[in-house]
Amino acid sequence: MGRQEEFVLRTIEERDIRFVRLWFTDVLGFLKSVAVAPAELEAAFNEGIGFDGSAIEGFARVYESDMLAKPDPTTFQILPWRAESPGVARMFCDILMPDGSPSFADPRYVLKRTLSKAADLGFSFYTHPEVEFYLFEKELAADGRPVPVDRAGYFDNTPHSIGHDFRRAAITMLESMGISVEFSHHEGAPGQQEIDLRYADALTTADNLMTFRLVMKQVALEQEVQASFMPKPFTEHAGSGMHTHLSLFEGDRNAFHEAGAPYQLSKVGRSFIAGLLRHASEITAVTNQWVNSYKRLSGENEAPAFICWGHNNRSALVRVPMYKPNKGGSTRIEIRSPDTACNPYLTFAVLLAAGLKGIEQGYELPEGAEDDVWSLTDAERRALGINPLPSNLAEAIRVMEGSELVAETLGEHVFDFFLRNKRQEWVEYRREVTPFELNRYLPVL
Repeated sequence: MGRQEEFVLRTIEERDIRFVRLWFTDVLGFLKSVAVAPAELEAAFNEGIGFDGSAIEGFARVYESDMLAKPDPTTFQILPWRAESPGVARMFCDILMPDGSPSFADPRYVLKRTLSKAADLGFSFYTHPEVEFYLFEKELAADGRPVPVDRAGYFDNTPHSIGHDFRRAAITMLESMGISVEFSHHEGAPGQQEIDLRYADALTTADNLMTFRLVMKQVALEQEVQASFMPKPFTEHAGSGMHTHLSLFEGDRNAFHEAGAPYQLSKVGRSFIAGLLRHASEITAVTNQWVNSYKRLSGENEAPAFICWGHNNRSALVRVPMYKPNKGGSTRIEIRSPDTACNPYLTFAVLLAAGLKGIEQGYELPEGAEDDVWSLTDAERRALGINPLPSNLAEAIRVMEGSELVAETLGEHVFDFFLRNKRQEWVEYRREVTPFELNRYLPVL
């Protein structure tokens, strides 16, 4: 048994931890949990805990259902909302087959596999997400719509507001679990919040995002409100995105930085952006996996709808933030399409795979777009070679179906299940008669 496992067992004994929750994520990005007694942990570290994989979305068929959840001791944290004695802790798990080999259905393994490919090329991959979400009252309005907890706007500092107290409590809870927060503020829409996590390696960030979503819902529960990561809950207000800053490092050196180059961006950085742009449509079903995601990607409220890049251009899909003098390590790129309801493991995997493909194949970066892309006409965008992102889930599915890059990155099992599930979601959505149709057509037809 390694040093990390011994540390976990010793801490559990010293802190009177009676329950340990083993967490993992299904293919759609929903958190799963099984609680074990401390006495079972040594065996769990050595062999894993058995469970029925056929009961988990996308994991296994009935006749191959036996699977193992093996805890990762580096992810051990005590749950602060269960701080009273006896305490409760959690660890993320890797999912294994009965013979101990990794499960190809495990999203965490999908990301680990892609990170290994980057490591073979000499790169470490870091991500820094800006997470937006809404806070609603517990009760819906009479018309069935959610009710924001406030009427504040961007960066508003409203005394005695629920959002202000919520963010303070949420950040305190995140930091007590070792998740560092860089910024927090009220976003532009009523009830909308943003909390930005400090940059970390992509696997840690993905684990942190799964924890983040649970913590937000837990704090909301305690404050008698509701937190929602739905990409676009209101027609008239902005959706919730997850603009994510990406960087590659070679050891301690930022591989995206080249002093004196335009925007201080190296050839590796330019090729990485070119990979993101060339494969953007193929990966959109993963970065924006819900029917509702495409209501946000309509080209309004700073949500990208077109495939282009720019410097400080918030209408572009990929943005190169302003360079900070004497801080070469801060050179990075920002992808603006993902929303907060994605599966972060799969999202980071396909973003990295697209960028690495650009580096490996030496993709040339097209001209950047410095105009407001939303204000251009379709003809002007075509003349500039700017193509649209998929406008709905069905389009995104069709493009993903033909993508060798996504199939290779996700692996056959996850790729096939994901597409099957998304096709079914689209079929159900297409059949649904919406309030829009009833309001518009029932009185006149």
